Amino acid sequence: APNARLISLWTVEQNELVTKCDVEIKRLEQERADKIEELAANFREKNMEGLPDELKDKIREAYKTPLAKRTNEQKQLLADHPKAAVGVNLIDRNLKDEHKAIMDQFGKLIADQRAIRPADDFAHCLTEVPGKIPPTFLFFRGEITQPKQEVAPGELSVLCSPSRPPSTSQGAEFSTRIPADDPSLPTSGRRLAYARHLTNGQHPLVARVFVNRVWMHHFGRGLVATPGDFGRLGEKPTHPELLDWLADEFLRSGWSLKKLHRLLMTSTAYRQSSRRRPELDAVDPDNRLLGRMSIRRLEAETVRDAILAVSGDLTPKLFGTPIPVTPDETGQIIVGVDTRDGAGRPTGKKVPLNGEEYRRSVYITVRRTMPLAMLETFDAATLAPNCAIRTPSTVAPQSLMLMNNEFASDQSEALADRVAREAGSVPAAQARLAWRLTLAREPSDAQVQTAVAFLTEHAEQFAGQPADKKNPVTPAQRALSSYCQALLISNGFLYID
Repeated sequence: APNARLISLWTVEQNELVTKCDVEIKRLEQERADKIEELAANFREKNMEGLPDELKDKIREAYKTPLAKRTNEQKQLLADHPKAAVGVNLIDRNLKDEHKAIMDQFGKLIADQRAIRPADDFAHCLTEVPGKIPPTFLFFRGEITQPKQEVAPGELSVLCSPSRPPSTSQGAEFSTRIPADDPSLPTSGRRLAYARHLTNGQHPLVARVFVNRVWMHHFGRGLVATPGDFGRLGEKPTHPELLDWLADEFLRSGWSLKKLHRLLMTSTAYRQSSRRRPELDAVDPDNRLLGRMSIRRLEAETVRDAILAVSGDLTPKLFGTPIPVTPDETGQIIVGVDTRDGAGRPTGKKVPLNGEEYRRSVYITVRRTMPLAMLETFDAATLAPNCAIRTPSTVAPQSLMLMNNEFASDQSEALADRVAREAGSVPAAQARLAWRLTLAREPSDAQVQTAVAFLTEHAEQFAGQPADKKNPVTPAQRALSSYCQALLISNGFLYID
């Protein structure tokens, strides 16, 4: 079962701290229960004042007797003196202030312990039962209820040497040298052996697939255009020698991703201009031979992260729990805590996330039934069942999203606040800084003049409109926010050329 496959990721120090906190929390809870029981006992004794001692003893005895074993006389006795039978479950109605004081006191102490207790951190793992290795079968037509011959551990036969095709008994041993059961390990060791086989530098695909995918992220298209299929059904590499050389360099560097990124991004191919030329379009219209750099749009997550980065709102926190998503009143999926009622209707309640909503998009919860609107519009990865390659699109909803979406509007205002804070109130300085932050280059004098004219004209228009009492922003600041939003919508921000 899933819960039986949970493996704790706590360190030894964290385990010791958890044990200490749990013991202290249990002690505090018991002490709280004792205090409330003492409060109830004192209340019962106070309400028996003036009664004969013999009657008090009978009432005490009746109260201590379990409900199922009480005699009719005891039940009647407690019914005649109800306040002498008040238990801990009813004491809060009779002594509200005293009960609340105890609950608040111990609630704070318990909360303090829970605050220093590390959060639960588990991972679902696949494990083997020592000494019980389940056989693997080849299923007839893939039907799980029709197992045929047993399969020995080994590499896929399609990847074995064509000169020595694997036989039923020796093929797996020859191709990957995976023992059926490694006596030096508590488990069979098959997965470990296969992992070592994949990374020993001799596998024909691992390094090639890896460098091809990194190339694809930098150039927009892989040397093999089907990154999830290097077989006969996939496309052939446009530059097979280059792919082999990159895979070899990747291995020689010790599988260093940093060196691979540096190698690609300092290459002449990567540093080419994206300007089209008629002579190249005539022989290579799709730019498969890399005669120029292809224009690429930022990926969905990068669009959101870049907006947060330039506005200054990006939270650099690493790790932690996923950021929740929820539908808003229009049904659009946004970042936020889901506060809908049992019938799925919005309650209007908003739970603060304390800056968590501004973390990188990689930390946002991914649910197939609730894709974040901001990411889905910009072609986020489809998860049905997986995504080998994203197909970028340029459609009207993307511009409409950045023009009308609340997130885009709020971040435009945040960027305007940053620009006004860092550049001052001079329109030309504001225009230059906003341009540098969003487009990562200096504007020309003509572009600055156009921006200043834009700011001046819009400030005059906003000055003639009624002021918003709930959001008192000056006309100049509203104009700057509009200018910042225009930059965030621009091709210069969304595309890499």
